[in-house]
Amino acid sequence: MKFRADEISSVIQREIEQFTPEITRTEVGLVLEVGDGIARVYGLSAVMAGEMVAFKNDIKGIALNLEESSVGVIVLGDYTQIEEGDTVTATGELLRVPVGDALVGRVVNPLGEPIDEQGPILTSLTRALESTAPGIAGRQPVDEPLQTGIKAIDSMIPIGRGQRELIIGDRKTGKTAIAIDTILNQKGTGVICVYVAIAQKESTTAGLVDILRRHGAMDYTIVVAAGASDPAPMQYIAPYAGCAMAEFFMYEQGKPTLCIYDDLSKQAVAYREVSLLLRRPPGREAFPGDVFYAHSRLLERSAKLANRYVILPDSASEDHVTEEMGVNKQVYVGVPGLEQANHELKHSFPQGHKVVKTTLSGGSLTALPIIETLEGEVSAYIPTNVISITDGQIYLQPDLFFAGVRPAIDVGISVSRVGGKAQIPAMKKVAGGLRLDLAAFRELEAFSQLGTELDKATQMQLDRGNRMVELLKQPQYQPMQAIDQVMSIFAGSEGFLDDIPVREVPKFEKAFLSFIRDQKPEIRAALDRQKKMTDQIAADLKAALSEFKTRHYHAAPATSAASAASAALVAAP
Repeated sequence: MKFRADEISSVIQREIEQFTPEITRTEVGLVLEVGDGIARVYGLSAVMAGEMVAFKNDIKGIALNLEESSVGVIVLGDYTQIEEGDTVTATGELLRVPVGDALVGRVVNPLGEPIDEQGPILTSLTRALESTAPGIAGRQPVDEPLQTGIKAIDSMIPIGRGQRELIIGDRKTGKTAIAIDTILNQKGTGVICVYVAIAQKESTTAGLVDILRRHGAMDYTIVVAAGASDPAPMQYIAPYAGCAMAEFFMYEQGKPTLCIYDDLSKQAVAYREVSLLLRRPPGREAFPGDVFYAHSRLLERSAKLANRYVILPDSASEDHVTEEMGVNKQVYVGVPGLEQANHELKHSFPQGHKVVKTTLSGGSLTALPIIETLEGEVSAYIPTNVISITDGQIYLQPDLFFAGVRPAIDVGISVSRVGGKAQIPAMKKVAGGLRLDLAAFRELEAFSQLGTELDKATQMQLDRGNRMVELLKQPQYQPMQAIDQVMSIFAGSEGFLDDIPVREVPKFEKAFLSFIRDQKPEIRAALDRQKKMTDQIAADLKAALSEFKTRHYHAAPATSAASAASAALVAAP
């Protein structure tokens, strides 16, 4: 076989002419100094605020301070592996975290890396750490309850899906206990929970994960942990990472989600540390001027997304409805959109069509931020900031906690601004006056301490108040179904506990609910089906209570001085 030199040279010449070199431009800087989770970088003149940068050993960072001669970068990882003179590369991207079903049941750090020794997380899906909150048109009013399983909250401070309800109180007053009970109560409801542990001891977080696992709650929960020993930048980004993981289920799968930030006080302290190390000017209590924005942009991402509707033929299935299936290719958004769709269906479409909600619309993200106060000081900087951002607060009172009233909720200053609209009608009717009654009881209780003689009506009000307080007590890790709560509070508010010794109230409640479940299931089924306290159901409940008290319940004899005094108080004219 002969080779022709002219052919070979022409082929080479043609290849050379067609060759176009690929030029990649990478912006590189040099580390000037590093320490305490902060790196000062020379160069990176075109880097953007909030842009992710890459150090050696796959360590990531975020450019926060853009100065004339250097860039201040927070290091997300072990900053001790970074040395002066190391190169830093701008990525041109925002920091993203892994998301998806693969994270459910896992414990991860704020970068989405597993820390539970159960192998790698197999997901290719990611979501930006920071994202824009939905606008007004993309939301709809809160209209579904998020049941916590805690009687005192579901009856007097109801929370709706998409709401932001602050849990605030001193250390060791039961804030985390309320959050964990709320997660346990979401079993079987389809709610995906994300628990963000910020600057907590590793042993505490491990204990919480063990509790969730033993109760089967890790099947629908993601735990994001930034421990007390982790660098301040990791503690700072932890809530945003948890929120991004929850947002995936809200936006992409249309699911209700619950995000608990435990706690934002420690995140604010971490942000203060980072800001001072970056030499940003300090403000009140040495916090940076934008600490309010740090919390508001996080909590504004909580929302009840608007439902989206399309018009379909009557014969179409409603199992997996997408926006492309609409017969007129139009999507109707929210409550105004539903009205428009119904109007067009009535006037512009022939018979045989219907308005259907798309399957992946209407998700929600409910936020339960936790704030720790010092000596009950709710007027401090961070507590007042978060109170003003959220839709209500649950205030836990140390005095009530140490007096044995647990959960130690101070009804007087706890409030839910939007959850009442989502409360089931039966609970709204039964517990409508409970807040005011308990607030009046607390005033009377303080007055009665003076030792003055009380008239019969006042004494009866005090007696009932004591029993209602006892009724609202609840052991930890024992959430109660909403229907059982309604029947329990109904018994107290209708006076069926007035002749029961105070210490016997929990026993009476447990026995009565068991009696209803075993011998009067039709009452419970009717209440569960209708979600309303109709006159018929109320009459049936009263009859069942009377029957239970006369035939099945026998109060224990008053043996102790306390129970004897209680019995004497009930019998007093």
